[in-house]
Amino acid sequence: MWQYRGGMKFVVMTIMLASTMGAGPTFPELRAKPAGDLGPVAPLGGTENRQAWETQRAELRRAWAQMIGPLPGQRVALNTEVVSREELDDHTRLLLRYSIDAKTRTEAYLLLPKADEKVAPRPAMVCLHPTSKATYRTVIGLEGRETNHYALQLVRRGYVCIAPRNFLWEVDGQTWQQAADRVIADGWKTGMARMIFDAIRATDVLIERPEVDAKRIGTIGHSLGGKEALYHAAFDDRIRAAISCEGGVGLTFSNWEADWYLGKQIQSPTFGRDNQEVMSLIAPRALLVVGGEQFDGAQSWPFIEACLPAWRLYGAEDRLGLLRHDGKHNLPAPGAKRELMWKWLDAQMGR
Repeated sequence: MWQYRGGMKFVVMTIMLASTMGAGPTFPELRAKPAGDLGPVAPLGGTENRQAWETQRAELRRAWAQMIGPLPGQRVALNTEVVSREELDDHTRLLLRYSIDAKTRTEAYLLLPKADEKVAPRPAMVCLHPTSKATYRTVIGLEGRETNHYALQLVRRGYVCIAPRNFLWEVDGQTWQQAADRVIADGWKTGMARMIFDAIRATDVLIERPEVDAKRIGTIGHSLGGKEALYHAAFDDRIRAAISCEGGVGLTFSNWEADWYLGKQIQSPTFGRDNQEVMSLIAPRALLVVGGEQFDGAQSWPFIEACLPAWRLYGAEDRLGLLRHDGKHNLPAPGAKRELMWKWLDAQMGR
């Protein structure tokens, strides 16, 4: 079952965030409204004060949890094993195998910066890969284009990074639809429920590592991984900062109706919801939407604007933003926009 962790625990978490994240850079350029008529997005209710918002937040979380479907109430032991270990010039690369649930084991790469006791324990990131036959090998830099090597880029900045394999590639030869049908037959209401839990279990692996500061864990993903990162942060309060790139935050922006995401229920004329509600569940933690003007970009701004009142209630407006670049369906190429993205992340993670 979903276990809502709201109420007093959410208030305590908010106080801790306020005290640990500090003032820091405010990055006003990430809240610059694009020109033109970008279309309406329904405003959030209950943002007149914190008490009203915490009630509204609890209601939103329950509603979306019901639509996504239940997660396992009890987590089995990870029983993590090291499949392989490689010592590289600037980091160590481990291939891990661990348990998702009682009948499913999965794999992930773990990247560790070279040891430096002066900076341990370190911040860590769950790096969720995009759509690719190479799956988790893309983000660690073994295959694919350079803009998708974000786990490799982050470990070189001093982050511990875990890159789990998405369930769509769990069984060789299955199509995405066959993979979605398989997990739904296994009892998951939606593919997104399984994706969220996979990301939660990857976070559990990080928390078990002595190199990791459990209070400084973030999540990042591009495309498929961008969708997953958004929902991971919304439903795992341990996530301090999230970067969602080119997932298409609006439910009409890309294929959210696929069974491996939210399914056909979102196409019902009575559905009446959109991802500004999911985004708002992250407040007052940090969220950056990154768009190359294909699935995210200027059109994503109304979703940011709709969510800002929730962040403002906690004096945390600087933790929400939109980074636009002109690279189409990619993360930013090397240069000023990429460096801005990483500087924002460093600031949110207390680095």
